[in-house]
Amino acid sequence: MTEPILELRGVNKSFGPVHVLHDVDLVVRPGEVTALVGDNGAGKSTVVKSIAGIHQIDSGEVVFDGEPVHIPGPREAAALGIEVVYQDLALCDNLDIVQNMFLGRERGKGGFLDEADMERAARETLASLSVRTVKSVRTQVSSLSGGQRQTVAIAKAVLWNSKVVLLDEPTAALGVAQTRQVLDLVRRLADQGLGVVLISHNMNDVFEVADTIATLYLGRMVAQLPTRDLTNTQVVELITAGRSGDIGLAKPEVATV
Repeated sequence: MTEPILELRGVNKSFGPVHVLHDVDLVVRPGEVTALVGDNGAGKSTVVKSIAGIHQIDSGEVVFDGEPVHIPGPREAAALGIEVVYQDLALCDNLDIVQNMFLGRERGKGGFLDEADMERAARETLASLSVRTVKSVRTQVSSLSGGQRQTVAIAKAVLWNSKVVLLDEPTAALGVAQTRQVLDLVRRLADQGLGVVLISHNMNDVFEVADTIATLYLGRMVAQLPTRDLTNTQVVELITAGRSGDIGLAKPEVATV
């Protein structure tokens, strides 16, 4: 088993009087897809935003590549090699693929934008991910399908020599064929040695591509186990009750208002 590229150890996060994350542990290994699942309000987004530097943890530890790290903001997360693809994709419809992939990180030469270099890098990145659904990197994003847009957003994330990519519901609102394309791409990211965190409510997607499944329940990590050791029913029970058989919380808690 490979050493983790990213770990959360006993992470806590509160917003005012609301304690959102309770001693959360999470392990992400290179070359693996880790599915992060849980009901709405379980804390999935808070975990991701804590890793991405958007939220500062109150206590606990974030370990990256074997070393404890402090991530004060998204820029520092990106410098480590952590990229996030949010559900809204953060793409600009009025720009083409190259311009989107390099937005805010444009390359220059002699005081001018190096369009040729950026175009080459965009093509090479898409080719390295075996993306064949995009005919030209100069295509306006507004004309792309949902699956193509998701592909561009993921390619943008891996363009910067990232080591960990967090994907927030990448197949939401996609058709069958487009979902297939995105899941294949998620698997290829892991096969290239990246640590991939996949947030999804779709259990079919989770069981198809994930190597491990980490389940949050009311802000607590109740289980992180190899996918092969779990059934769909067990995961659903962990999501909804925090326990399945002898897996999970000893005494599942009841949410209070």
